[in-house]
Amino acid sequence: MTFRILTVCTGNICRSPMAEYALRDALEQAGLGDRAEVASAGTSGWEVGNPIDPRAGALLRERGIGTEEHVARQMEESELHRADLVLALDHDHVEPLRRVLGPRAEQSLRMVRDFAPERVEDTGIRDPWYGDESDFEIVWEQIDEATGGIVAHVREQLADRSATEGQGR
Repeated sequence: MTFRILTVCTGNICRSPMAEYALRDALEQAGLGDRAEVASAGTSGWEVGNPIDPRAGALLRERGIGTEEHVARQMEESELHRADLVLALDHDHVEPLRRVLGPRAEQSLRMVRDFAPERVEDTGIRDPWYGDESDFEIVWEQIDEATGGIVAHVREQLADRSATEGQGR
């Protein structure tokens, strides 16, 4: 019973891989790495085949997270439908995801910052690509702030599944 998470931004070279690697690391540290799977994708095909943005890669390496294997890719309908949790990084990703997910969006689609410990006025995480390293730091802080809430959500969902499976015996 694996809980599948897909993080989604525009090109899959900045925000969504940052969220993917942050979540993988946090889930591993929480002892859930063997029960949760995290991937990332873009809504567009603009960056398909490219590595992570060098600024995002450097920021993650500074935190002890390697990203060498990352290759940007576009979201696939089948993967979206298999995901238990689809995490949009900004508001402009929501509609393309809703179109693909259809009614399933109600149960699986959320914004990353929906999981922040305190309610935030704007749940969008802006694209740092046009900025400098400080913009990537802001993105990291926003993702990092929500990571604990996402891990708690995954833990709760896995516990609910275990309880449901236990009742079916």
